[in-house]
Amino acid sequence: MAKYLGKSSPRAENSWTQADVMLEDRGEECEEFPATAPSPPVVQRLPHARLPAVPHPVHPAAQPAAAGENAKAGHDPGARKLYLRLRAQLLAQRYGPLSEQSSFRAYSNSIDDARALGARGHRRSVSRGSYQLQAQMNRAAYDERPPGSVVPTSVAEASRAMAGDTTLSENYAFAGMYHVFDQHVDEAVPKVQFANDDKHLLACCSLDGTISVCQLAPAPPAVLRVLRGHSRGVSDFAWSLSNDVLVSTSLDGTMRIWAAGEGKCIRQIPDPDGAELLCCVFQPMNNNLTVVGNGKHNLHVVNISTGKKVKGGSSKLTGRVLALSFDAPGRLLWAGDDRGSVFSFLFDMATGKLTKAKRLVVQEGSSITSISARSWVSREARDPSLLINACLNKLLLYRVVDNEGTLQLKRSFQIQQGSHPVRSIFCPLMSFRQGACVVTGSEDMCVYFFDVERASRAIVNKLQGHSAAVLGVSFNCDESLLASSDAKGMVIVWRREQK
Repeated sequence: MAKYLGKSSPRAENSWTQADVMLEDRGEECEEFPATAPSPPVVQRLPHARLPAVPHPVHPAAQPAAAGENAKAGHDPGARKLYLRLRAQLLAQRYGPLSEQSSFRAYSNSIDDARALGARGHRRSVSRGSYQLQAQMNRAAYDERPPGSVVPTSVAEASRAMAGDTTLSENYAFAGMYHVFDQHVDEAVPKVQFANDDKHLLACCSLDGTISVCQLAPAPPAVLRVLRGHSRGVSDFAWSLSNDVLVSTSLDGTMRIWAAGEGKCIRQIPDPDGAELLCCVFQPMNNNLTVVGNGKHNLHVVNISTGKKVKGGSSKLTGRVLALSFDAPGRLLWAGDDRGSVFSFLFDMATGKLTKAKRLVVQEGSSITSISARSWVSREARDPSLLINACLNKLLLYRVVDNEGTLQLKRSFQIQQGSHPVRSIFCPLMSFRQGACVVTGSEDMCVYFFDVERASRAIVNKLQGHSAAVLGVSFNCDESLLASSDAKGMVIVWRREQK
């Protein structure tokens, strides 16, 4: 404690009493002095004497700001941690824990040393403290999640107003085909995907060994570039968060890193096991890391800057790894195989290490062809969910019930899927309107929209126009356009009706 200057006034004693109460409210112990302690020496009071080492009591509502100011000024090394903790608690109490992927863009890493990779962009860093803070907030989302609906209720008027007060059927009415791409005709296109937060940039991968990047506006729509290099079919690809890099996996046993703007291959990385690569996904909090699954039942975390797998970042499944998906904070990874199992893994943000957590057997021998995770963590809807395609002639919706990825079946929807690698997605704007919609391909050549809250008659819309099994579907960021691909290489872009 600092030395006393002069005799304390009643006002000062009252201030110290307030400070003691505040410390007790925060669960901290107050230092007590013996009752027999000698009185401090009397010192002549100076006109402008101050006690820099003795903090003034601060109202609890102003504690985060005060702690932040002290941290910036370098007054207390522990003030920054106190500020972050109080700030997170206040924000979580007022707005609910964060989880949507767009909320984490500020925390995400770009590719490490982007210049060395030949990609445009700048490097951003993320402190380990930020990872730990976000992990705590994510755990709070599970711990504080109330039971009930996974979507906004009818009383969520503000959220409904943001998306328009329309029914799901009205909202997902389509005016017809906007454009048809046939550059991959005669070979299946297993996946189409719009770039992140982009209305008009679309990529497609094909079993002809190429990836095409298409621009839908300004008119007319056109193929901007075709990425060539794989010697066999491309099984999967993923956009980086900043859209400057594409990662692709192929049946030729290699992963390639592409500069999306130039269409050039930056790096080729062989599979560590020399097997066919079947799926890939970026780590959402660190795009320098990519997880790939192969035909020898293994998945690996790969550093795309060095081309090496991460130590402790490998694990074995019961079958060929066909589908991967992270939750939005990047702490949980799900992987599905061709034996009907879905595994959850805990991902260590600091090291890239994978820890196997849970296993769910959907059905023995049924291939898991698509996994899509969605964290609906908001005041209206707090149930993280997983959408799964399995070769059961059903689309399955699971609720994530704990922070280790335990799954509980919520709904199933009838589709036709017995052998093709059909994919499905969550609609990107679903958390802002009453009801929630998912979209899936089907082997009956149709695109289906389902309301996940309906136990019966859940079909909201059905699009017809393909001449083969529909494999891939993707919405752009504002849901004005939907792209779908089929087993004969046709890609159709659908335009939604404007209300």
